[in-house]
Amino acid sequence: MKTKGMIALLTLALLLTIMTPGAVIAQDKQLNIVATTTMLADLARVIGGEHVLVTGMMGPGIDPHLYQASAGDVMRMQEANVIVFNGLHLEGKMGDVFEALGERDHAIISIEDGLDKTKLLFDEEDAGVPDPHFWFDVSLWMDAARYFTQELSKLDQSNALYYRNTLNNYLMKLEELDTYIKMRIGELVLDQRVLITAHDAFQYFGRAYGIEVRGLQGISTVAEAGTADVSNLADFIVKRQIKAIFVESSVPTKTIEALQAAVKSRGFEVKIGGELYSDSLGDETSGNDTYITTVQANIDTIVDALR
Repeated sequence: MKTKGMIALLTLALLLTIMTPGAVIAQDKQLNIVATTTMLADLARVIGGEHVLVTGMMGPGIDPHLYQASAGDVMRMQEANVIVFNGLHLEGKMGDVFEALGERDHAIISIEDGLDKTKLLFDEEDAGVPDPHFWFDVSLWMDAARYFTQELSKLDQSNALYYRNTLNNYLMKLEELDTYIKMRIGELVLDQRVLITAHDAFQYFGRAYGIEVRGLQGISTVAEAGTADVSNLADFIVKRQIKAIFVESSVPTKTIEALQAAVKSRGFEVKIGGELYSDSLGDETSGNDTYITTVQANIDTIVDALR
């Protein structure tokens, strides 16, 4: 595996070295945008509308913490007018690629740069590691939308007014989404407001909407949960008599299933309340392939299982 990884890195380095700096492809006067995650691809399509052609690098169900850029990904980024990525170490294995492209004068939008750093959360075990899952606080996603629009307008000034108009329409829909989440959370009594998932992706959600959040793994899925993590969380579930725990679309189910078994061995039954979207949107088949529909699906799954 180490040899294959080294070959892949050398291939990426070669591609970045031989390509012409700043090469772009124009397609029918649309901006060619490559976005790393499904959330950012959706944002780019919403704001850019008819003036952009968006390619999402990671598909539904893909874990961005573990994603490694292929040679094809690097080619697409090299040919793009704009590259959009989350930052905050979400795309942890792609930092060198972004840095190399930035040094070659590519237009890169790092959403991290548009966030108020005082609003960020950090790993409880390592205060220097930021939590990248800010999009589960709708107000922070609104900040991301504003920043993306600002940067896109700088790059394409002739369509800046169009982008501002689509932003304003989107912000109104996000305000409605935020209200909907709060309404649904209000259906739960305080003791029911505990969310347990495969990895710690929902701390922003918990802070914004008054939910206690526990994850088996940390904010990244790189490190697996240990037996002590499972045991401690099982004890917590039994003590609090929690009704449901949740799997995630981009994380294997085995850890949550192990947690459920550990709870059962203690004489208590906890159900798997459903699948949540954490690091990825849903696909077209699910009908949850936009940020708004995905967040709505999450809150409905959570509340319906816990109440």
